[in-house]
Amino acid sequence: MTTNTTLPAAAAGTWQLGSFEVNRLGFGAMRLMSTSDGGIRDRGTSLTVLRRAVELGVNHIDTAAFYFAGPRSANELINTALAPYDDVVITTKIGAGRDFEGTFYFARPDQLRAQVEENLRQLGVEHLDVVNYRIGAGLDRGEGSLADGFGALAELREQGLIRELGISNIGPAHLTEALAIAPVVCVQNQYGLTARREDDEIVRMCAEHGIAFVPFFAVASGQGEDARVAEVARRHDATPAQVRLAWTLHQGPHVLAIPGTGDVAHLEQNVAAAALELTDDDLKTLDTAG
Repeated sequence: MTTNTTLPAAAAGTWQLGSFEVNRLGFGAMRLMSTSDGGIRDRGTSLTVLRRAVELGVNHIDTAAFYFAGPRSANELINTALAPYDDVVITTKIGAGRDFEGTFYFARPDQLRAQVEENLRQLGVEHLDVVNYRIGAGLDRGEGSLADGFGALAELREQGLIRELGISNIGPAHLTEALAIAPVVCVQNQYGLTARREDDEIVRMCAEHGIAFVPFFAVASGQGEDARVAEVARRHDATPAQVRLAWTLHQGPHVLAIPGTGDVAHLEQNVAAAALELTDDDLKTLDTAG
């Protein structure tokens, strides 16, 4: 794929996500279905947000089959708005799932193929660009092994159903274990300026191996705004959310951002954060936060 470097989402540069080049400022689809008060978001608005994101240069979209609420499904919205996905990389996650009542579960290794095929159907594709194996049920950031599940996905990759593999909700030992099984192009953990900073070590490990680190909730983790974030925002006439996104992108060229929203104005603000350059003084101020 080719990347248009003149569009706003490209301002922070690109990263090679395995065989795919993506702009480091992407989009997370989780907030497309519901409003902040728990209501069902207008479908037309969600479709407009997705199309506007691509117009702004977003070419990396994060989703999952378990992103649904009422009649809304993130994968269906993405399919309707963006198929056939010209120059757009779709990353999904499996392992975690939700049943028809909305209850979360974690799939056994022998159930992962069905989850992959569910994403294929919903997105209307013959292969998935990137699949993150999201672990849980006792393995979440713990000492358990992900070998059986990740090995099953590696087999599906060999069969051509998946192009690239990542892992999610992991600890350092899991990354080492996964790399011994198959190439890993990304790690997706909760991480932000004032959240899960124990993952600084995983960020460093990913840099050493040339792996993308893709934090989720990088902005939402900052609820109860820190005064130092607000101070840096005032210096740049920016929003606190933009500062948190800029801080995320400043953690290394391999660190991507996938902020999500169901509002066009918020989307445009988030994408503009790709061009926000923090000074050394800004970073010093922020590094004392939290």
